[in-house]
Amino acid sequence: MLKLLFIGDIVGKPGRAIVIEKLASLRAERAIDFVVANAENSAAGSGITGAIAKTLLASGVDAITLGDHVWDQKGWEHDIGALDRVCRPANLPAACPGREYVILEAGGFRLGVTTMLGRQFVGMKAECPFLGAERVLRELEDKTDGVFVEIHAEATSEKQAMGWHLDGRAVAVLGTHTHVPTADASVLPGGTAFMCDVGMTGPYASVLGREVKPVLGRFLDGMPRRFEVAEGDVRMSAALVTFDPATKRAVSCELITVKS
Repeated sequence: MLKLLFIGDIVGKPGRAIVIEKLASLRAERAIDFVVANAENSAAGSGITGAIAKTLLASGVDAITLGDHVWDQKGWEHDIGALDRVCRPANLPAACPGREYVILEAGGFRLGVTTMLGRQFVGMKAECPFLGAERVLRELEDKTDGVFVEIHAEATSEKQAMGWHLDGRAVAVLGTHTHVPTADASVLPGGTAFMCDVGMTGPYASVLGREVKPVLGRFLDGMPRRFEVAEGDVRMSAALVTFDPATKRAVSCELITVKS
C-alpha cells in the first residue's frame, strides 16, 4: 500500500511553522510516500512567494498546489515557472504562468497532482473545472499510474460533484478553500478517496485564520479593517489516503489533525 498526505490550506507564518516542525516526524511515523500541500495562503495569509515555496519543499513537502489567491504576492508570477514541484490551478487561462500539474514518484508509482478551481462563488476567470479535469486526466494518462485531483472551491455541491465525476478514475479527490475540515472523509464506490474540505493548517483560534476582533467588527458595522493572521491554537489539518498501487483504488481516507 502507498500513502498520500494532503495538507490543507497553509495560512501565514503559524501554518508554515507547524509544517516545518511536525511534518518530518509525521511522515516517518505514518510511513507516508507522498506529501502534497496547498500553500496559497502561506505568505501573510494571502498568496505565496518563491522563498516560502522553497522552504516548504525543503521541509518535506513533495509538491505545492495553489488556489484563487495564486497571484496575490507581487513577483510570484515570475517565480512560479522556476519551481518544478509547484502547480497552479489547471483550469486558469492557458496564458497564465506556471505548471498545470506535478508528477511525483515513490515505490515505482507515478502520481499526478493537479488542482481544479471551482466556479461557484469564486471570482477568478477559469474554465469549467469538470472539463478541465477531463483534459488533464487525458494528458496524464500515459505519463502517470494514478492521479490526485484537488478541487479548490467554495460550494460543497461542486466539490461533491467532482468527487462523483472522477470516482474510479482518480486515486483521490480532496477539497480545499473554506478552511474548515468536513466530516465526510470516505472512499467512494469506484475506489476514489474523497473529502469535501481538508481544512486549514494554521491558527484555529480565529475566523478562517484571521484575528477574530477585526473580522467580527466588519460583520457588525461593515467598516473596512485589516485582517491580520491570528496566532492561537495552531493545527495542521490534512487528509491521509491509503491506496493500492496495483488497482489504483483507495482503501481508506481519514482526517489527520496535528497540534503544535
